[in-house]
Amino acid sequence: MRSFVPPLSRMLLWPSLIIALSFWLKGGGEVGGGFPAGALAGLAVLLQYVVTGREQTRRYVVVRYAAPLAGVGLLLVVGTAFLPVLAGYTPVSLFPRPGQPGMGAGAFHLHTALIFEGGLMLIVFGLVVTVIDRFALSTANQGDEGP
Repeated sequence: MRSFVPPLSRMLLWPSLIIALSFWLKGGGEVGGGFPAGALAGLAVLLQYVVTGREQTRRYVVVRYAAPLAGVGLLLVVGTAFLPVLAGYTPVSLFPRPGQPGMGAGAFHLHTALIFEGGLMLIVFGLVVTVIDRFALSTANQGDEGP
């Protein structure tokens, strides 16, 4: 009898990533943000590792490049935190400033908090996926050597 879990886990991956993106986009004004978005996306990938194994999961581009994504996230966080200092503002200043017109459409507005939260999401996701991948690799190597 075949299990329903592998097809179900593949079906849940992309909706989970889309929900994680919505958490990121809501982070500036409502419940959500970069940390829960990165954690949810990492857990969705963890489900793929558990169900399909390391080799199958590493076929996804986002999994293969998780560590560099964490580096990009760190650059975004540090950049949005300290670039305002170069312009004479305090660290982690919000741009556009209150009262200034911003870019966006509808309820979505592009501001530095959104970029900061995106960097945080990439850091958390990259860390979670890289750690899971290293554990899966060490487990596979130990399985080859025997007990």
